Amino acid sequence: MIARALLALCVGFLSAQTAAAQSLTDAVGGSFMLTDHTGAARTEVDPDGQPQLLFFGYANCQEICSAVFPTMASIVDILAEDGTTLRPLMITVDPDRDTVDTMAEALHVHHPTFVGLTGTEDALQAAYEAYSVEFEELFVDPFYGTVFSHGSFIYLLDGNGTVLTLLPPVLGPEMMAQIVSGYLNEAS
Repeated sequence: MIARALLALCVGFLSAQTAAAQSLTDAVGGSFMLTDHTGAARTEVDPDGQPQLLFFGYANCQEICSAVFPTMASIVDILAEDGTTLRPLMITVDPDRDTVDTMAEALHVHHPTFVGLTGTEDALQAAYEAYSVEFEELFVDPFYGTVFSHGSFIYLLDGNGTVLTLLPPVLGPEMMAQIVSGYLNEAS
């Protein structure tokens, strides 16, 4: 009797967690039209139908991004070993420095498939609002320029641009790769 009650409690807890995660992913995401680091127009839909890891930051960031970008690259490489192709994306919060001409070099240091996205103020604002992204200028570093405070979540999108889940980078690349794999296996 106690075992059944505990089982029912666990099932109820997991159902509530799943519902909470679903409501979170329903609340974030949406369409955007930006420009990638090659100058091509890009939306939330991957042109090759690949799942994507999306992060909002800036290519030359010396703070959070410098830890997140290598983590994203590791997740891509870990999943590639199992035959899963995943594309890392960054939407800039610093379009003055992250231009079509400057993003590729900074991002490709981390992974050759990294895609940087920028756009007009209105186009970027639409993406920020769709993904509930907030950021602010903190100060100007004399060596690196403007330093921004911004979120650290990585969004997992399917090939159609639908948000599947959010990943906090504190989990580490191996754990995040397992989570991503689980979501992608469930979606297929």
